[in-house]
Parts: sequence; structure tokens; C-alpha cells
Amino acid sequence: MHNPAADERPPTRLEVALGSDRAPHVILLILFPLVCWSWIVVMARDMYGPMTGASAWMMTPTWDARHLLLLWAMWAVMMAGMMLPSAAPLLLLYGVAARRQGLGAAASRQIYALAAGYVAVWALFSVVATLAQRILSGLLILSPMMTPTQPAIGAALLLVAGVYELTPLKYACLRNCQSPMSFLMHRWRAGAGGALRMGVAHGVNCLGCCWALMLLLFAGGVMNLAVIAALTAFVAFEKLAPFGVRGARVSGGLLVAAALWMLLQSRS
Repeated sequence: MHNPAADERPPTRLEVALGSDRAPHVILLILFPLVCWSWIVVMARDMYGPMTGASAWMMTPTWDARHLLLLWAMWAVMMAGMMLPSAAPLLLLYGVAARRQGLGAAASRQIYALAAGYVAVWALFSVVATLAQRILSGLLILSPMMTPTQPAIGAALLLVAGVYELTPLKYACLRNCQSPMSFLMHRWRAGAGGALRMGVAHGVNCLGCCWALMLLLFAGGVMNLAVIAALTAFVAFEKLAPFGVRGARVSGGLLVAAALWMLLQSRS
């Protein structure tokens, strides 16, 4: 006699995770960034390859609303893939706090709301980045391959990023980003709407911490995979490592030194 139970396969680890209260964290910190990075890799490989696929529209001489929307989408996906993993400590701590309140399914909704507020800030930053790219391209500061047309331009961007690393505003924002427990204690808001506002507030802190570093995408090539990966790792290390302001001072000094070296090289 056939036993239907014998045909049942055990659930995979992913299915178990998605069926548990860890599902929001698996989706937000693993699956969603993987989707974003998959799209980035496809775009980058095509940009520096045949240029017949996803990146072909970026070479258009006519930048109408549709093409600007696509350019914004590129930036928004890239920012989400780069920045959301660095918000992992806040999302994980918030999830623990929400579940301890016995919210049940509402806890998952609030975790998603928190992440949505955070990503919304970077989506708004992507609007600025899109406009900046079009202006720089129009002034022939950026090439059609989205790289600086002159070494001195890349050096200037490095210098801006390095100097900002040494400012009090950078230090204040970095401290807030590195203290998710303190952020939750002082900024806690109830409900999904409160979680959304908290996500926006944390996103603003993160933006204040990292906006100048995003200039390095223009310096090294907006769709250069090596630059994107290195910058993602650097941002995560700066926000998650226990070095705090000292780390920012070191990185700022190194960026300024690299900028000066590039300027000297461009004049020699």
C-alpha cells in the first residue's frame, strides 16, 4: 500500500526560515540584497562588455523622463543592495524588541516598515545622484561609461570624501549608526507608522555618515563592480567595526593622501 507520507521531502533550511519569525530578516538581509546585486552584476557586465543588454539604454543621446526613471532605478537598486546589509544590527535588535512585546504577525510588518523607511531615504538620495550624473555628463565631466574624463576630477572627488571623513558631522552620524541599541532606546515609536519613521531617522543618520563616500562611485566608475564591492565592504566595516571615530580619521587621511597623489600624478 502506497504511503503518501513517504513522498514528502523534508523542508529546506530556506523554507524553514521563511516559515518562521525570522522570515523578515532572511528576506531583507539576504534575499533582497542578493536580488539587487544580481541586477547590479548584470548591468555592470553588460556595461563593460557587449553593451547590448540592460545597459544599452544608458548610451542614449536623449534623456527623456523614461530614461531618467531607468537611471534612477539603477541608483536606487544599487543603494539598496549596498546599504541595507549595513543596517542589519538595527533590524535584528528591533525584531527582538518587537517580538518580546508579543506583537505576533504585527512584528514582521513593523520590521518591513522599518526597512522601508531606511531604503526610502536612499531612494531619495538616488534622485539627487541621478540628477548629478546627468549634469556631470552634460558638462563632459563624466564619460558615457560613467567615469571621470580627467584624473584631476577623480582626485577632487576623493578629496571631498576624505575631508568629510574628518568633520564633526561625520563623527556624529557615525556614532549614531554604530549605536543601534541607543537609537532604539531614544527613538522608539509604536506601530508600523512609528517603525517607518524610525527607519527614516536611521536612514538620515546613515546618509549623513556615508553620502560623501558615494562620490567615490563617480570617481571610480558608477558601474565598476570592483569599486561597488569595495565601497560596500568599506561602508559596512566603518559602520560595524568597533573603531568608531578613529577609523573615520584613518580613512579620511588615506583618502586625502590618495587624492593628493592623484593630483600630483595628473600634473606630471
